[in-house]
Amino acid sequence: MSSVTKQSAIAAKNVRYAYALEDRDVKTALKGVNLEVEPGEFVAILGHNGSGKSTFAKQINVLLRPQDGELRVLGLDTADEANTWDIRSHAGMVFQNPDNQIVSTIVEEDVAFGPENLGVPPDEIRTRVTESLKAVGLEGFEQRAPNMLSGGQKQREAIAGVLAMHPDIIVFDEPTAMLDPQGRDEVMQTIRRLNREQGKTIVLITHYMEEAADCDRVFVMTDGRITDEGTPGEVFSHQDKLDEAGLMPPPATQIARGLADAGISLPETPVTTTQLVDQICQLLPKT
Repeated sequence: MSSVTKQSAIAAKNVRYAYALEDRDVKTALKGVNLEVEPGEFVAILGHNGSGKSTFAKQINVLLRPQDGELRVLGLDTADEANTWDIRSHAGMVFQNPDNQIVSTIVEEDVAFGPENLGVPPDEIRTRVTESLKAVGLEGFEQRAPNMLSGGQKQREAIAGVLAMHPDIIVFDEPTAMLDPQGRDEVMQTIRRLNREQGKTIVLITHYMEEAADCDRVFVMTDGRITDEGTPGEVFSHQDKLDEAGLMPPPATQIARGLADAGISLPETPVTTTQLVDQICQLLPKT
């Protein structure tokens, strides 16, 4: 694994963390996590429930601190309490349940809450609120009540609230887990735009394999450790590692594997339906 460098957006070296349980028992959630994310990358951390992925996500935003090892965010050591607010101003976090992040009864006031707490001047706050709502496709919703929004719209409002603080890094901790298919699609399109159009460094925590298909790199977490990493195509082709993590590859990859078992090999491992169709078409005789 790469060593910690100041140039990285996120760099973890042997990060360990354990929760205290009753009767003086402990649950070790992170058992020496090593990974590195470069500025502007879109990465996913995949893992089954209890794998430690959400615990690691909270380390990035300094909601938790390593009990051993080192974690740096934009070169800042998370173990140093003096860095806490500086890190949080550069690394925003969006949680699974948007209701946990909504603090106001009006959309624009909710989005303004973060920059207000950072001491941003009022004129600048208004500009940021307008820009952030536009970025997530909620322009015109400024005076709406959050409780009148759909689940996907609420999650996009939560994303706008983080965007208004102008972070360099955004961590999404299973942001679509509570949404219907339409809401999931809305949120994932927003996340992709933030990475591609605004250059935000994105860390997506998920167990939905399809959501990781468009990422630059994928990390698989199993029992508190990173057990595999690579491009989506590389990771999804490692069936033994996925089995160990209790994960299934996306449908397109499963179909490709079935074709291979039947003696039909595709040029590359497809991770999306579009890639699967394109590769099958390449095998068809030209007319």
